[in-house]
Amino acid sequence: MKTKTLALLYLLSTCAFAQQSKRKNPTVEKIVKEVSSRNLKALVEKLAGFGTRHTLSDTLSETRGIGASRRWIKSEFEKYARESDGRMEVEFFESIVPRSNRVPNPTKVVNVVAWLHPEPTHHPMPARILVISGHYDSRASNPVDSTSDAPGANDDGSGTAVVMELARVMSKCRFEATVVFMVVAGEEQGLLGAGAWAEMAKQKGWNVEAVFNNDIVGNSRGGSGKSENKYVRVFSEAFSPLDTGSVFRQRVALGLENDGGSRSLARYIKEIGETYNRGFGVTMIYRLDRFLRGGDHRPFHERGFRAVRFSEVKENYDHQHQDVRVENGKEFGDLSKFMDFEYCANVARVNAAALATLAAAPAPPSNVGVLTAQLGYETTLRWNKNMEPDVAGYQVRFRATDSPTWQGGVFTKDTTMTLSQSKDDYIFGVQAVDNDGNVSLVTTPRPAGRQ
Repeated sequence: MKTKTLALLYLLSTCAFAQQSKRKNPTVEKIVKEVSSRNLKALVEKLAGFGTRHTLSDTLSETRGIGASRRWIKSEFEKYARESDGRMEVEFFESIVPRSNRVPNPTKVVNVVAWLHPEPTHHPMPARILVISGHYDSRASNPVDSTSDAPGANDDGSGTAVVMELARVMSKCRFEATVVFMVVAGEEQGLLGAGAWAEMAKQKGWNVEAVFNNDIVGNSRGGSGKSENKYVRVFSEAFSPLDTGSVFRQRVALGLENDGGSRSLARYIKEIGETYNRGFGVTMIYRLDRFLRGGDHRPFHERGFRAVRFSEVKENYDHQHQDVRVENGKEFGDLSKFMDFEYCANVARVNAAALATLAAAPAPPSNVGVLTAQLGYETTLRWNKNMEPDVAGYQVRFRATDSPTWQGGVFTKDTTMTLSQSKDDYIFGVQAVDNDGNVSLVTTPRPAGRQ
């Protein structure tokens, strides 16, 4: 009789989970639908029109160089801020970088940052911060050539445009977390702008919950001539460099090699992005970045923040890091005419769905543990109750150890749950769910004794 009762409760809970997981937030749906390929095209063409945005290029001209481009980006952010009822503020974040192979002299690197707060008056240290970034600097064939044309349409006008378009659309909405829309400089000189901001966030102890970096996301036809416009790659590393010593040994011992913060964020993006933007997929790449290459999420990941990179599937190296020219009838250069703006818009929609859901959702549950006081055939989890007043309950997720994505779950309003799946064979996690169906990031349990 007890077994039948448990089975019935499990069935009812699974049905409740299915109902919760199918719910979509109308505000998030509206944000996704408002993303415009036409706007993205206009933004990229404006950025390319500055001729070069090399980090070391002209800062005084009103029409050419990195100075003109960053002032224009800031003015656009300020337009969006006027739609935010006082919740968005825009600033330059400046840092001085020392000499290096790609920086002949100490140089000022300037990021353009738009903060979207939950309320017009905000605490100087927000409780939760989400970052979406792209780099607005560009380069020609020679990485220190700061004068030749380097339109940088796809690398990384596309990522910059995604950040700006989401700032435009999301500025009108109110969220639970602070969202930072940031375009950075100095990427081509060594991830300089992103590194400076990430270090500041670490030193100030900010709770940067997630970083979405978009870099080269606007092309669907590769150098081989093959096209792919049905999915985007999301790169994530399994281990944080901070996972050392006993932390690393415990993660390996528990079989949580694929459940570090950045990998878990990629899994979240795939699930939410594909839910709201059906027909366009997200493929998780189990690598920090493309082979022996790097991007602006790296400085965040290296400091222990969850951070991933979005990048197109089919890259074309004739249109990356190339002087604009024609050789033997072949055209080189990173020009907007080689881009696919509907593809870029789909990448932006995936970003929008995951970022807006996460910004609207509660914080991840804390102190999640799997009870291990005695051997057993079932798995019991417990966690602390979230403090947000609109939390409706929790999703307890599970998947086989060899599955890249969550395979099922149980919804509960309690803070303890017993599942029939064995902790030997499954990975578990817990998400907080609010009254609108928004789900937090997953918290992976650690061993805990029975109270």
